[in-house]
Amino acid sequence: MVIIGEKINSTIKSVREAIETGNFQYIQELALKQCKAGADYIDVKAGMFYDDEASRLEWLVNIIQEVTNIPMSLDSPNAKALEKALKVYKNGKPIINSITAEKERYNSILPLVLEYNTSIIALCMDDNGMPETVDERLNISRRLIDSLTRKGISLNDIYIDPMVRPIGTGFDYGIIALETIRRIRADYPEIHITCGLSNISFGLPARKVFNQAFLISAMNAGLDCPILDPLDKKLMAFLFATEALLGNDEYCMNFLTKYREGAFDT
Repeated sequence: MVIIGEKINSTIKSVREAIETGNFQYIQELALKQCKAGADYIDVKAGMFYDDEASRLEWLVNIIQEVTNIPMSLDSPNAKALEKALKVYKNGKPIINSITAEKERYNSILPLVLEYNTSIIALCMDDNGMPETVDERLNISRRLIDSLTRKGISLNDIYIDPMVRPIGTGFDYGIIALETIRRIRADYPEIHITCGLSNISFGLPARKVFNQAFLISAMNAGLDCPILDPLDKKLMAFLFATEALLGNDEYCMNFLTKYREGAFDT
């Protein structure tokens, strides 16, 4: 299980304000809290700063790696912003979040993956837009995997995102996401499967309940890299328990360790 912490995101008001005012202590503390809570990567996103995203992303990378050596997921479709961040990045192998099968985006992001030897999140989306069906998602994922592996990128460095859509806008979006995960896992056992977990609950009340239920279902289907809030101790409790129930935690040792550390609520 690879956990990507989602909290350093400029769409979050407090984070955006900290970036605007140069409050590096707030960002550093948030990064450290996510590390302590169990995150394996810190997702870093400055996309709300349209005019100077590159410099903002570079700043975030620099101040985070002053206090922790945790690797980062650099979250942007902007190749210039990603390159500026990658030039100063030094915390082990990063993940670029993300590439798609859209021709322009693919051609701008792929050279960075190859030059900087990064892992890559690949979204199931192409120039026709966001797919509606499981089969459309599978077709795009296969094209992405085939093209990336032909360039020498290993399956273990590819994280497929099935494009989870809010269940409040489509009654079958949960089933579509889960079936896509299940079939990708069956076809590509070595690959990573990721998603922004909270996308499923966008626009609904009691979002945490949906997020918890979806996490358990998605892990059962084959999700192994959720992008989530590791500071949500109830959510993390479900994650560690589900990992054990799926046979991925021998003798429940990780669950017991996290319990003793107070990493989750019961």
